[in-house]
Amino acid sequence: MDTDPKRIVVIGAGFAGLWSALGAARKLDELRVPSDHIEVVVINGTPYHSIRVRNYEQPLDDTLVPLADVLDPAGVRHIPGTVRSIEPHNRRVGYDTDEAPAQWLEYDRLILAAGSALVRPAIPGLHEFTFDVDTFQGAARLHAHLLELCDQPPSPGRFTVVVVGAGLTGIELAAELPARLRSVAGEHQSDTIRVILADRSPRIGQAMGGAQPVIEEALVAQGIELLPGVSLDRVTCDSVQFAGGKLIDAGTVVWCGGMRASPLTAQFPVTLDPFGRVPVDAFLRVDNVPGVFAAGDCARLLIDGERPSVMSCQHGRPMGRFAGHNAVCDLLGLDMLPLGIDWYTTILDLGPWGAVYTEGWERRLASQGAAAKATKRTINCERIYPPRNGSRADLFAAAAPVVQAPPYTVRDAD
Repeated sequence: MDTDPKRIVVIGAGFAGLWSALGAARKLDELRVPSDHIEVVVINGTPYHSIRVRNYEQPLDDTLVPLADVLDPAGVRHIPGTVRSIEPHNRRVGYDTDEAPAQWLEYDRLILAAGSALVRPAIPGLHEFTFDVDTFQGAARLHAHLLELCDQPPSPGRFTVVVVGAGLTGIELAAELPARLRSVAGEHQSDTIRVILADRSPRIGQAMGGAQPVIEEALVAQGIELLPGVSLDRVTCDSVQFAGGKLIDAGTVVWCGGMRASPLTAQFPVTLDPFGRVPVDAFLRVDNVPGVFAAGDCARLLIDGERPSVMSCQHGRPMGRFAGHNAVCDLLGLDMLPLGIDWYTTILDLGPWGAVYTEGWERRLASQGAAAKATKRTINCERIYPPRNGSRADLFAAAAPVVQAPPYTVRDAD
């Protein structure tokens, strides 16, 4: 009889990684499997779980959840390290810590949930002179820069912010910036404040279906200048230039140009999708790689049997719960659960104006303004957080492999 302890390793502690670990621990607890028989280990580069989707906001104090607060009660071990390599044939991962580089950890089942990162193309000045809200550190750096604008010498673009990339993050950030800049500049400088939202698409918010005209209207109402149909050419310390020669004096440029999955996905012998994601089946198993699961932004799942999952916490959280549950079941020879979600919503924050709530893949407008904003605040501040009361029972209840109902909103037709 094999008495060696087994190990489930989770790479990452974002939305997918955290819930993968808790989902695995929950199933082991349900089966009364002690941790000295099967342990769950998370490797993550920081000691916290970041509510990343809130990085466009300020303040951000409440967006970092210490991993010890949620993993310790669940009996999950956390290693503060950065995974550098994965060897599926040897079933081990290589990682570095501050104390000891080049360590190895063997696994019996692996869950890749290393997330995604902002794509930074080779545009002159992009790395040196732009800001981002991709990470907590990036958002904090932007905020510190904005607070220092008053201390800088007067210049034509001192209080001009250009946001490049009008996906969901770019729109949400742009909608917050006028109020943030007014609080920094003061009323005597309010007439020098400019927020410009630029994108390659012919229309700002083009992918938002029936909500697109509402988004345009809300942004313009808040004094945000829209610049569609342009491509970034170069950035300097005090300006931004677009293809064709259009030059804007700007003391702040924020890059929101799209996401790509963690480069760790390239270490598997599979064909990656255009976002760098590994293909997984309905059980979250990586195609043709035994013992490996993937969830969240690293994984491409046909979420409803036809359409691929979206790189968002809306899909990352349930993918994690099911991946953790199924990793345990696969290890113990039990039946696994397929994940399928037959609904899709998009709730976009539009700053003081409110928000929009759309339903379906075609994004039908269901709610807007204050009603949608209330739903967005519930999502951002409650729905996507793990229980923070230290209760093992509450953590396991939240980690059950179920699909939540769509967020409630007061619809325009109600």
